[in-house]
Amino acid sequence: MNKTDAILLIQHGSVEDPSEIPDFVRSIRRGRPTPPAIVEEVTHRWKAIGGSPLLSITHAEADALHARLGLPVAVGARLWKPWAKDVVADLASKGITRVVSLPLAPMSVHVYNQASEEACKAAGVECVSVPAWNAEPALIDAFADVTQKAMVPGAHVLFTAHSLPKRVIAMGDLYEEQVRKTAELVGERLGGAHWSVAFQSAGMDGGDWLGPDLPTAFDGLVASGVKDVVLCAIGFLADHTEILFDLDIEARAIATEKGLGYHRASSLNDHARLIDALEALARRALG
Repeated sequence: MNKTDAILLIQHGSVEDPSEIPDFVRSIRRGRPTPPAIVEEVTHRWKAIGGSPLLSITHAEADALHARLGLPVAVGARLWKPWAKDVVADLASKGITRVVSLPLAPMSVHVYNQASEEACKAAGVECVSVPAWNAEPALIDAFADVTQKAMVPGAHVLFTAHSLPKRVIAMGDLYEEQVRKTAELVGERLGGAHWSVAFQSAGMDGGDWLGPDLPTAFDGLVASGVKDVVLCAIGFLADHTEILFDLDIEARAIATEKGLGYHRASSLNDHARLIDALEALARRALG
């Protein structure tokens, strides 16, 4: 490590004001026309949780990592502000010559690293991309810790991750395999707890997506006599709309309607073991 190194924590992106939602959705959809109903639903969800805390949480993670490393730790996004290209350009203007792209998603990291690599190329700096880290020991520790704290006697653990179109998996994306590996490792840490995997937050356009979805998974648990379910969102690191609305509001209501006791493991946010994982990844990347 040296004074011309920096870390870029790159995330999906999240708006700070509801007026930005139409443009944000357009960015996610790569410019494809967006039915007004989708914009209305996304806005409803954002307002229902009082706004997404994702950016502020990411800055807290960056501050914690900076304290560990003593290097600049910047926050960027691939689909919204602060755009990765602008963040890296600013780092370059301050004399940074090497940037570590550290995706704040442990699976399918290539989509995040691509944005970082393009930004670094445009700014004329070296980019070191962190590979998939879904099996990083400190990450597994963190998920096991928050899940154990949410457990009640006899509960079934349901590990969740964002769903993807099956065509993406058919094209060779390792996302599903990585999700299931993380679930297996955390499940092992929980000892004798029964667990399974479900996929949440499928796109609103329909199509064939990874499953089972949460209602289907809940139905299976009820049919097998389960009384309580603990959800652990292993596909996500921090609270945002897909946690605070999709799980805490929507999924909770569905589970309760089906007679399941609903419990959710806390998101990792700036959990100390998550910061341990980020530190290990950054130091490894910097050699």
